[in-house]
Amino acid sequence: MTLVHLHLHRRRTGVTRHVEDVVRALAPGGARALGWALAPTVPRARLGALWRAVRQGGLVLHAHRNLELLLALVFRRLGRGVRVVWTRHGTGAPSRWTLALARRADVRVTLAEEGKRTLGLLSTVVPHGVDVGYFQPPADRAAAWASLGLGGAHGVAVVGRIRPAKGQGDAVAALARTLPAAPAWRGVLVGEARGREAAFLASLLKLGGGRVQAVGQQQDVRRFYQGATLLLQPSHAESFSLVLAEAMASGCCVVAARLPHYGTLLEEGRTGFTYPAGDVAALVDVLQPLLREPERAAAVGRAAAEAVQLRFPLQAEVAALERLYRGGPP
Repeated sequence: MTLVHLHLHRRRTGVTRHVEDVVRALAPGGARALGWALAPTVPRARLGALWRAVRQGGLVLHAHRNLELLLALVFRRLGRGVRVVWTRHGTGAPSRWTLALARRADVRVTLAEEGKRTLGLLSTVVPHGVDVGYFQPPADRAAAWASLGLGGAHGVAVVGRIRPAKGQGDAVAALARTLPAAPAWRGVLVGEARGREAAFLASLLKLGGGRVQAVGQQQDVRRFYQGATLLLQPSHAESFSLVLAEAMASGCCVVAARLPHYGTLLEEGRTGFTYPAGDVAALVDVLQPLLREPERAAAVGRAAAEAVQLRFPLQAEVAALERLYRGGPP
């Protein structure tokens, strides 16, 4: 079997991280990636070798977006024995175009039951896994935070592309109401603001009153997971949220908007906290006691790391996908 993950996207996203993790894990068996914006350590497929595999058979193409799925279906039509796997990285109602393509995939994968339900087609739920050997709690969180040079003794991080749908407006509004009474804490926004979102970011920093900084997109986001005591995930919609799982694995106390599938990721009050999506007042109510008691937040973070190590290791995701690639049950 020859496995190639397609990544025909020029910007790094959560999908990129997923492709990189799976391909690296299966690289000893010959897995490769084809596309752009991938880390240089990810094994790449060559077009010539890919075309030979299309003609010879035994090729599995794993697509993640509509363009990639269309290309995989074309290769299947032109070749022989090409198996097409598609992962849906969304939870909203799919477009007609998405459904038309998805119906033709040999295997459809969704990340949570919500995505499976809204897709409305037969699919297999395979949650994302976390490389718990890489994402793990630091030996000294205070030192890790200090190394970032952001000030204060404790950090609150918000990680993700800067745009309104990701909920940074809710997060900063809540921090503007809570940080003034917590002088040891600082906030940081980690993520890229593209085009018109630069003005949105500027408004967030103004609202933060100097207690919230922005550091842009980071190649090594692990440093911020290991430095921050709290991780806010205020996004209004997510298919899974690798950010949430990676932060938990790194020992962050997570506070997340209450999306339908988050109950499968965290246990309320023990491994994290949730609040109604978009409800800034409710987020403030969750944050205030945690900012007063950082040792409580640290204890929740430790429990979160243990839970992810047990329930969402990358090896479990990779094993389930490999069985699907070979035509078996997950």
